[in-house]
Amino acid sequence: MPSLRAVLDSVRHEVLAVLTRPDAPTGRGRRLRPSPVAEVAGEYGLEVLAPSRVSDPDFLARLAGLAPDCCPIVAYGGLIPVQALAVPRHGWVNLHFSLLPAWRGAAPVQHAVMAGDDITGATAFRLEAGLDTGPVYGVLTEPIGARDTAGDLLARLAVSGAELLLATLDGIEAGRLNARPQPADGVTYAPKLTVADARVDWVLPAAAVDRRIRGCTPAPGAWTAVGEERLRLGPIIPLSTVDDLGPGEMRIERDEILVGTATHGVRLGEVQPPGKRFMPAAAWLRGLRAPPTVFR
Repeated sequence: MPSLRAVLDSVRHEVLAVLTRPDAPTGRGRRLRPSPVAEVAGEYGLEVLAPSRVSDPDFLARLAGLAPDCCPIVAYGGLIPVQALAVPRHGWVNLHFSLLPAWRGAAPVQHAVMAGDDITGATAFRLEAGLDTGPVYGVLTEPIGARDTAGDLLARLAVSGAELLLATLDGIEAGRLNARPQPADGVTYAPKLTVADARVDWVLPAAAVDRRIRGCTPAPGAWTAVGEERLRLGPIIPLSTVDDLGPGEMRIERDEILVGTATHGVRLGEVQPPGKRFMPAAAWLRGLRAPPTVFR
């Protein structure tokens, strides 16, 4: 959203229309609602293009009719067909939240956190048919803090990335910016995370468990099994003094919940039982008739 507002508020660029996903059911009532992007576009009185498929002939015809010079795109979540890529004379400029060619794909920040990277960033590049393979206009870097979640990093990158995207569009418009091919080395991939990917494996070392949970926060949401139910987990605190618990074994100490891993124990933070809000782990435990002894 910061990128859209940055371009809308710029003095050098005119936004002809906005492309976003179709209205989707949300909330308990599952009522159809426009995307946040469509809502912002409505504030500015802009035409909203929301095709079910970007290859739809009606959408392609409308795009050609608009004849944009350039199409900036951020986290759209769908592949742009070659027919659409060919329309703007300066192409499609994608803002991707990684230091390409590292972490090409749908979940770059999440995978960077889970892999234990020290640094991430954003790349503005020209979109082409390959998966995040196009030539690069510019990059920025962002350190990954020891307690950063994927959500924390995405929030920061959304703001700094908007500045990068706007500077890239300015440079293209002024004719002083040329894209350079990505390096051939260092290619890694970041596929979309599934609910199964977000399950905590307590047999891993504490550091890996911590990174998995932070990388899956807030989405798809890390979880562990408690009996037959799933318990969602917020960020934890790895400990260096608890090593007498087996993987997944739980112990209560001074109103805190400690859980064992392959190395040291960890202290739970907030948890979310099915159908409830996130709450301190101790509060969840107090509401149970028979506290569990192991997570799996």
